[in-house]
Amino acid sequence: MLRLLFWLPFALVVLASSVASAAIVEHSFHVQNLTVRRLCSEQVVTAVNGSLPGPAIRVREGDTLIVHVFNKSPYNLTVHWHGVFQILSAWADGPNMITQCPIPPGGKYTYKFKLLQQEGTLWWHAHSSWLRATVYGALIIRPRSGHPYPFPKPDKEVPILLGEWWNANVLDVESQALATGGPPNISDAYTINGLPGDLYNCSENRIFKLKVQKGKTYLLRIINAALNNQLFFKIANHKMTVVAVDASYTVPYITDVVVTGPGQTVDVLLATDQEVGSYYMAANAYVSAAGVEFDNTTTRGIVVYEDAPTSVTPIMPLLPAFNDTPTAHKFFTNITGLAGGLTGFQSHGKSMSACL
Repeated sequence: MLRLLFWLPFALVVLASSVASAAIVEHSFHVQNLTVRRLCSEQVVTAVNGSLPGPAIRVREGDTLIVHVFNKSPYNLTVHWHGVFQILSAWADGPNMITQCPIPPGGKYTYKFKLLQQEGTLWWHAHSSWLRATVYGALIIRPRSGHPYPFPKPDKEVPILLGEWWNANVLDVESQALATGGPPNISDAYTINGLPGDLYNCSENRIFKLKVQKGKTYLLRIINAALNNQLFFKIANHKMTVVAVDASYTVPYITDVVVTGPGQTVDVLLATDQEVGSYYMAANAYVSAAGVEFDNTTTRGIVVYEDAPTSVTPIMPLLPAFNDTPTAHKFFTNITGLAGGLTGFQSHGKSMSACL
């Protein structure tokens, strides 16, 4: 009894500290049709809050996230929080007809859950039909206040979302594949933060530009939001240091190429240590299976150093061949979890009960 009384004040202090360091983060998602111009034509897509990709959500470990979804689109949909542990909140995970019924057109639904025991980059996307081709965005989980990253603090953090684009209604693409029993039509382009880049028709000015300063460090939160393909990602003349995969810290790994599977995230540190200038970032498909039809195009953006001359053509990285399995294998086999994992997590009591 005396021992219990001794530890009780300490436990209360820890609990109070845990509560004080957590916050409630609230967002509203308005899902509706959006007309955008890509690859020489206008296309009506479904998007969140009038943007493609949708809004990035930024929270800290331990925070409670509340998202109100207002479905103003003509389609049923749900929102899935890809990779979130959903500790004691499995009902908020979002898979259509698994943890919830779809949100009908004109309907609304509120997701509420805590982000526990995870730090890094995840993402959210529609989880009914192929709407996730355009209904998606970043979910960034930073450490609690007072808890540092297990690597040098970057000067800036930048989400890099790699996606796919069809010159068609993606639901029609899906329906046609289901009706014929064959594979879906391949995409017409890849995108970086919703933009295809200047290698595609009518896209010279639809290219993502990352403005940087020399001598700084940038944390790139790379998300493969493509539906069907693994992707290679490179930045000309620059190395990247992998520090996390799927919201799990890794032993730092220096590489000039990143490989991501659909739905996967990779956090890298980019040191801007090259000559002042402009450098293309680029992504293309990695396909290891023989005889599979795929989108063999390349999307690219530009890393632009401050004071870089505008008259000079950016340097293009040499991307791996689409079937370069040795490069992909080298990347994946060099990724190892950080010993000890995350430190500083508050403990959370868990219990199990059964209804008979």
